[in-house]
Amino acid sequence: MKLYHSPASPFVRKVVVLLHELEKADEVELLDVTSTAFASDDGLAASNPLAKLPSLVRDNGTTLYDSRVITAFINDFYGAKMYPTGSSRWETLTLEATGDGIMDSAVSMAYEARLRPEDMQYGPWIEAQWAKVERAISVLNARWMSHLSGPLDIGQISVACALSYVDFRHGARNWRVDNEALAQWHAAFDSRASMQATKPPAT
Repeated sequence: MKLYHSPASPFVRKVVVLLHELEKADEVELLDVTSTAFASDDGLAASNPLAKLPSLVRDNGTTLYDSRVITAFINDFYGAKMYPTGSSRWETLTLEATGDGIMDSAVSMAYEARLRPEDMQYGPWIEAQWAKVERAISVLNARWMSHLSGPLDIGQISVACALSYVDFRHGARNWRVDNEALAQWHAAFDSRASMQATKPPAT
């Protein structure tokens, strides 16, 4: 299998962290691409009409896209247990959606600041996205620590990658203030070999 990949994408990182946790990273070839909202990589666009990362090309030539689709496929393909069955499944899926939602807002903020000329950037939009990130982080700290501290699942991976991306692109906002429990959990999770192996470049 082949994964269209950019090391700065938190959604790509989520997939690659999962592969590392399953000890399957060597079985998926990473195809590095440079793709922005204004200029899509030709190979990526041919494989995925949305030209969005990540995209996983399966051995039969068909492509899966959207990180949640890809991680669910990888989980099933390798017979893993990152998506629990029973009632806890819905908690895991909700936690994954929360992490992915933080990524969505944080990436949107980064696009506004990095891709638009300064005189075209819309401050209220950036702050509205940050408000979503803040609310989600506060709820994680207040309500989700028991789940986050439990057996490893895809929800934890999503949240860890989301928080690391906030550090990467919006570190000056210091999400750790008033979120001490979550900050301690993230520090421990970030030390895992899978997270260390997938750190984005310092740019």
